[in-house]
Amino acid sequence: MIYKVYYQESKLEIPVRECTKALYVEAESEREVRLKLKEEPYNIEFVQKLDNSHLEYEQQSEYYKVEN
Repeated sequence: MIYKVYYQESKLEIPVRECTKALYVEAESEREVRLKLKEEPYNIEFVQKLDNSHLEYEQQSEYYKVEN
């Protein structure tokens, strides 16, 4: 499954919509996504599981790249 993770680059940053970034992670659960990113300095705002139609839409983006 592919999850879209919305985050700030620093745990010290306050979430601001204009500064929010996203990355895509392949994992079996939201918990696994969070464990994979635990060592990163990210302030994770939201983890969203992508269903088939949403995934197809995201794959059209030039920024789509799946992290393992």
